Amino acid sequence: MKSRSSSLQISPLRRVAPVMGVALLALALPGCGGGPPELPEPRPIVIRSGARVFPDKARLQEIDAWFRPQMENIERDPSFMIEVVPRDTPAYPWESLYIQGDTAKTGLEKGKSLDAQTAYMLYAHYRLMKDFGRLEEFLPDSRYLEGYLLERAILARVADAWLLGRAVYDAEAYDPLEELLYSNENEYLDAFILTARGGEFREEREEWLREDPEGLERFRQWFVETFSREPPGLRGTG
Repeated sequence: MKSRSSSLQISPLRRVAPVMGVALLALALPGCGGGPPELPEPRPIVIRSGARVFPDKARLQEIDAWFRPQMENIERDPSFMIEVVPRDTPAYPWESLYIQGDTAKTGLEKGKSLDAQTAYMLYAHYRLMKDFGRLEEFLPDSRYLEGYLLERAILARVADAWLLGRAVYDAEAYDPLEELLYSNENEYLDAFILTARGGEFREEREEWLREDPEGLERFRQWFVETFSREPPGLRGTG
């Protein structure tokens, strides 16, 4: 992510496949001396439909406070490896992740936003830390979360990180992450996950639809208006 704050520092990363080049997440690593710099004023986020998000600076400062140490761990912890590898088609972070032992590989569509690899690596890092029994270091209170609630908490963090990237670090837009971000900001994160992954979280989806029978159609209409296409989980269903 390209920062508008000059105190951030670029350094080469060990954990990104060479074909992707130098990870732009290095810009979020701490610079020399002192604590994290004061964030610049955030810019509004706008997508092709004209839908806008107006981030709150105080909230972004809170996100930045956990984002930087986590990025530093991804860069410097020798106990694991995360690789970003190219793929021909778009995929959401959970669709493109493969973990074996201490290595996670996450796929990112070729020719698209290189900045997006930061968010994909963040998702992979959470999943690796879950396997390592270290998740609470990076996601407080996660010891009480399993299944859907854990996945929701992780995706909320990824959405927040992308919000920070888009509003402060001038990250280039990437549609799958825009969908996650906008769903989270408009209180549709549950609807987004349970529509996209209803087969995986079948019980939670059935409970959601029982409690809010109009919820799916309300979410679908909002999503189509915002992104000019059907949400994941409903594409190609007629």
